[in-house]
Parts: sequence; C-alpha cells; structure tokens
Amino acid sequence: MKKRDIKILLVDDEPDILEIVGYNLSAEGYHIITATNGHEAVKKAKKERPHLIILDVMMPEMDGIEACEQIRKNPDLNDTIITFLTARGEDYSQVAGFDAGADDYITKPIKPKVLVSKVNALLRRLKEDTDTDTILKIGGLIINREEYKISHKGEEIILPRKEFELLSLLATKPGKVFKREEILDKVWGNEVVVGGRTIDVHIRKLREKIGDKSFKTVKGVGYKFVD
Repeated sequence: MKKRDIKILLVDDEPDILEIVGYNLSAEGYHIITATNGHEAVKKAKKERPHLIILDVMMPEMDGIEACEQIRKNPDLNDTIITFLTARGEDYSQVAGFDAGADDYITKPIKPKVLVSKVNALLRRLKEDTDTDTILKIGGLIINREEYKISHKGEEIILPRKEFELLSLLATKPGKVFKREEILDKVWGNEVVVGGRTIDVHIRKLREKIGDKSFKTVKGVGYKFVD
C-alpha cells in the first residue's frame, strides 16, 4: 500500500499540534484528516475509515478515552490502529487508553522526526489479509500456521500447541500490545486456565526458545512482539 493511500485521522483541540503534526505527516506522503474533539473524531472515523487514528486524551466535549471506546464499537473500524497522544506523567491515561482499545501511545512533547518514525512503525502493522495468511515471516522467524511449524534463523523449533498459538497471535501484529484478556480469549478461549500466571509462564518459555528481546511486557496491560 502506498503512503498516499493511507489515511491518518489526527485529533487534537490544539491548533498548533494539528498544524505541526499534520504538516510533517503530509510531507511524509500520508493523507491527513483532522478533528478538534472526540465527537468530531467519531464521526470522521466512521465516514473516512482511516488506517491510523492519532488521538489526544484531554479534549472538550468528548475526551480521547471515550472517543476511542465509541470508535472500537464500530465493526468497520476493527482494523484501524489507534494511538494516543499523552503528556508525560499521565500513566493513568495510558492504562485507560489500552483498556479503551488503543494499540499504542505517543508521549508529548515529541520531536516531529521522532513522531514520523513512530507513525511509520505503527503503520508497518498493516497487513492485507493478515488473518488468512498461513505463513508469517518476521525477520528470521517463519511461522507456518497451517502445519504448526516454526523456524527461527534457519533452525526448526518444536512448540507445544499453546505456545505456538500465543506466538502466532502476537506475531500477527508486531508492535501491537495485546491485553491479557484478549490473549486468554483468543488462545485459551473457554478452556479452564489453571492459575493466573499462565500467560507469563508461556511467555517465559517462548523467550527461552525465540529470544528475550522478541517479547516486551507492558506492565499492567499485556505483551507485544517486537521484530
């Protein structure tokens, strides 16, 4: 997908932020849409169906958390990446943002070049027909979801079923933070989970086999795969 075909909805009640961030992302080649409050963000998201939404937290009329919750209720926007803009020290906003359905957050203030790099990284998560791909290739890792086979740096690795499914889930969207509840639902489903640290144990085993740097813990939220 070419950059000019990628829509980014930028939402902030500060005109300077909209102008500076919008200018830099437009210069990068992206199609930029703007909104100044949560209500407008929800309407434009529904109409434009952007690939990425950059959402400020503190806004009048409807804040970013509520706007994110409303957007996530729209099934047409399930694949839209949502990242929050949060001021330094607003840890509560980051946790609330993940709970509302956000994929990531960007801390303000941030230099324009760093922001563009962050956005580029977020948009690398976009994969056409990701869920139907039987083979995932991320760096030196190859996952064959049809045959339940893993190859890491040319070496075949045998994983128990749940470790395989957990790795496969995280690897579908490198960089996305999967909440613990989502992991339990998609990997274990209705099965009985013995102990509350089941996910942690499986992540530890994957780190031993794939590499510690491939998995990042987001304290109080969940895990993400880093390619």
